[in-house]
Amino acid sequence: MSKGVIPFPALVGLDQAQHALMLLAVDPLLGGVVLGAGAGTGKSSLMRGFAVLVAGLPHCAHLVEVPLGVTEDRLLGGLDLEATLATGTRHYRAGLLARADGGLLYVDNINLLDDSSLNHLLATLDTGMVRVEREGLSQRSPARLVLLATYDPAEGPPRRHLLDRVGIIVAPLTRTSVHTRAETVRRNQQLDYAAWHEESIALRLLIEQARTLLPTVQISDLHLHQLAEAALAFGIEGQRADLFACRVALAAAALEGRDLVEQDDLALAVRLVLLPRATRLPLAAETEPDSPPAEPPPPPPTEPDHTDSEASEQQPEPDPEALTLEDLVLAAMETEITSDVLATPFSIRRKGRSGSRGSTLGKRGRHIRSVPGKPSQGRLDVIATLRAAAPWQPARQAEQPPPDGADGPVRRVQLRSDDLHIKQFRSKAGTLFCFLVDASGSMALHRMRQAKGAINALLQQAYVHRDQVALIAFRGEQAEVLLPPSQSVELAKRALDVLPTGGGTPLASALLAAWQIAQHARSRGIQQTSLVLITDGRPNVPLQPQPDQSRDERLAHAREEVQRLAGRLRSEGLSAVVIDTQRNFLSRGEARQLAEWLGGRYVYLPQGSSREIVREVLAE
Repeated sequence: MSKGVIPFPALVGLDQAQHALMLLAVDPLLGGVVLGAGAGTGKSSLMRGFAVLVAGLPHCAHLVEVPLGVTEDRLLGGLDLEATLATGTRHYRAGLLARADGGLLYVDNINLLDDSSLNHLLATLDTGMVRVEREGLSQRSPARLVLLATYDPAEGPPRRHLLDRVGIIVAPLTRTSVHTRAETVRRNQQLDYAAWHEESIALRLLIEQARTLLPTVQISDLHLHQLAEAALAFGIEGQRADLFACRVALAAAALEGRDLVEQDDLALAVRLVLLPRATRLPLAAETEPDSPPAEPPPPPPTEPDHTDSEASEQQPEPDPEALTLEDLVLAAMETEITSDVLATPFSIRRKGRSGSRGSTLGKRGRHIRSVPGKPSQGRLDVIATLRAAAPWQPARQAEQPPPDGADGPVRRVQLRSDDLHIKQFRSKAGTLFCFLVDASGSMALHRMRQAKGAINALLQQAYVHRDQVALIAFRGEQAEVLLPPSQSVELAKRALDVLPTGGGTPLASALLAAWQIAQHARSRGIQQTSLVLITDGRPNVPLQPQPDQSRDERLAHAREEVQRLAGRLRSEGLSAVVIDTQRNFLSRGEARQLAEWLGGRYVYLPQGSSREIVREVLAE
């Protein structure tokens, strides 16, 4: 028993996850287990305790952990710099994926793993190989691994492509009871490793016996048909889930010491494989209430020469396997499930422009690779530069004449300009939603209420989607940036609560401020900016008012400036939505004209709620 690692059976409140991991130990061809649970629930301790429990077993021999900040060369492997510099020939160093061959690969917070690293992991799970084509190396290494992954549902789910390749998904755990929490504290305070050692040995022997029995376990055609029916009822695409469900049912029977799959095994397979992949929940009873109940068929004629006892003996017993689809689904869902059971990547569809918008290359973010370049073009990567220079050192040193008084060439690393490599960084490319709110006129308070609700709604998902929100209010003589690009809900509330209203409509000043904010955001890696204008579209204050201008000249000047700035914003690639708050009988089409100048969408919402505004903002 490894000190410092909580024994697998000692953990409390994780019964379903523990059962799932034991099924994985019985049949590693399930590919892995993904566990969704909140912070502090013991999911990391569970995975490490499981690795200790099954250490040395085939396909579970050892544990390799992947940190979130892992670099590509660390994950895949690459040039062994020290050996290459010492020998002058390229030497390969295995990465984490290759080191996990024949064992377990553990990734905590896998939903936050960089897309590039996740793509490499997906390719490895598909092929069982790691292929490295970089730095003059061409290397293929076996990586037949079993994946253990955890994530916090509050930070967003993992990608669907990953979950589709893993057999068992333990849905987000429900809230723990008072008894469970108290028992967890008690066991942590009085943890006796020796006391749990025997139970751990018993669990390992149980797994080993189940592995021996697994090849002989059989599943009937009726059970396979029921699993297929359940998959269709849950709206699951593809047949990979059906295969995983069959394997779970077989492993569950083997773990119970049986050589035939029973109904309880099917219910467990539905709970661990099909239910987390559901895109809809079938109803337990889909009967038509208006249709009259069918009359029972007439009883068959009885033979007068048979006694009651003989008749009872001849009546067949009900077949326990002849359960309906509804019975199977209800058995799988008999445990408490969360209300957001369908909030998984299998049922979530992209709606509008919300969500992850990929990533962008720049001078900030996560270092992903190094490319040839000059120090003036970016940050110099010393390690990559030395790697590029290492294979050429024997030839360069032989070309270099020895200094006066030296017996041979001086062993110093010689660099040339074509050896230099600079770092490339990748950062999350969220969207900046820039609200331009017209705080002039009698409708100002209504517009501010609309903007406040919409901004709060967008900020609720800003952390997961890497989005930011800015707020510009315009009234009087000029616009004012009340909230620079931010993800803070509190800052947004304070900015909206102290806004005065009334006065003129300096729309040109607001557009100019929005253009400046977008330029600053682009320099910080946010390439996509979406403008949300809540206004009636009637500018009446130019950027630099002239005191000798008449009212008509001032209005024409302000309109011309708005048209010119709107064209500039459109040429910069900024998307826009104009929310028209003016009454129909008062509107002269100014807001619609503004939307055309911006190349954006026009939405008429004189009394629109914040929810309607968010829906329009996120719509394609």
